[in-house]
Amino acid sequence: MSSTQDSVAESGWPLTVKDRTWTTRQLTVVLLVTACGNWSYLIGQYVAFYLDFKMGVSALIAGSMIGMLMLTLAVVPMSTKYGIDSIAASKPQFGNRGWLITVFLQYASIIGWNTLLLVFFGKAVAQALITLGLADPESSLTIVRIVSAVTCIVVYLVLLRGLKGLEAASNLLFVVVVGIGIWMLYQLLSSNAEALAVAKPSMASPSLAWNYVTGVEISIVSLLGFWAYFGTIVRESPSPSKSVLPSMLAMGLSLPLLSIVGLAAMLVLQVPDPTAWLVSLGGPLYGLIALLLIMAANLGPSLAGVYSTAIGLRRVPALGEARWGTLILFSIVPVAAVGILIPEEFFSSFGTFLAFIGVFFAPLCAIQIADTFLLRRNSLNVRGIYQDGPGTPYEFWGGFNPAALLAMAAGFSTYLYLLNPVSYESRWPYEYTTASLPAAFVAGIVFVAVTRLLVMRMRKGDYK
Repeated sequence: MSSTQDSVAESGWPLTVKDRTWTTRQLTVVLLVTACGNWSYLIGQYVAFYLDFKMGVSALIAGSMIGMLMLTLAVVPMSTKYGIDSIAASKPQFGNRGWLITVFLQYASIIGWNTLLLVFFGKAVAQALITLGLADPESSLTIVRIVSAVTCIVVYLVLLRGLKGLEAASNLLFVVVVGIGIWMLYQLLSSNAEALAVAKPSMASPSLAWNYVTGVEISIVSLLGFWAYFGTIVRESPSPSKSVLPSMLAMGLSLPLLSIVGLAAMLVLQVPDPTAWLVSLGGPLYGLIALLLIMAANLGPSLAGVYSTAIGLRRVPALGEARWGTLILFSIVPVAAVGILIPEEFFSSFGTFLAFIGVFFAPLCAIQIADTFLLRRNSLNVRGIYQDGPGTPYEFWGGFNPAALLAMAAGFSTYLYLLNPVSYESRWPYEYTTASLPAAFVAGIVFVAVTRLLVMRMRKGDYK
């Protein structure tokens, strides 16, 4: 299908109110299935490096709710009011050429998230087969690669149906993710209560404040990473008022709750994947149940991620008339390549990947929040978003808005000053503020200042 033949949802154009048919329940289902990916276990694992169980649970929930609030304020107002995705909503801040920066960020982050899902699922399958005596440890990497390839094929085939495929799959996966997730959490907590009470983190620093803030920071950036998915999903909701509560609860609260499984498993068993533990607890049946959850928690977010990327790529001029199947391929082939060629290398860099998200998406969210609530008063020129060239509303200077570029640079520099994303070495006052929140604050201040002092005075950017 060409873009003119695709359904309205896959066309990349704004959705009218009558095109937005999702109820609050359907939005809740899709957001929950998207949030509850296998990355939850890895997030819990990284928090377990620094905090014990009680402090870890507190940090996971606090950081996730902070990150979800930032994400909701940045995306929901414009995406639900005008029926546009995250990428389209970024053009008024970055310009009709500068918005390609956000396309790159979306593309890179979703490739990263989906690759993590594939590799984790492959590792879980390999571990289950090895534990059951059906495979040798030496074949683990081969199993990961095969599982990655097969999963990518399944995602491609499901998404050929577009939004209907995503919606149908989410309804099915919802029952599996919620039901088995609650069961797995109960099994883990009830059988290891005493061990959890005395378990200590393996990489904790002498500073309790630093440990706790690092747990909060990990949770914040994990939620900010959903910027790439979020707009494409919530724009299917008919109004902002019907999107806020599902966003905060279905995405903001479900992620830390499932991350508790990874937190507990890492503290007690020293592995975030609960498959092997469940096999030892209840035999092959428990192992198969765990694999079913991990499969569901892999497929749902993968579908949402590839779908969101394809919608974002629709705005790239060279791909504007591409067939829907072609856009899906552009979205999923890099994921398959990383998952097949370098799965172990990428998987071991999860902490750096999380910091990469904070470095870029904290300033990005702050820019959108400041633009929406302080400068544009919750109003956009939607027609201007889809116009390019000189004299158009968001042309700025050569298609780039210097306010957004300077704000991103300021936020980026602030984050790197406070926290090294590779070594996790920090500077004062990181242990009291996190790195994401100051980076967002500085980016927002710079964006508002440059916009008022330069952009608005030069009558650029369609500010009233």
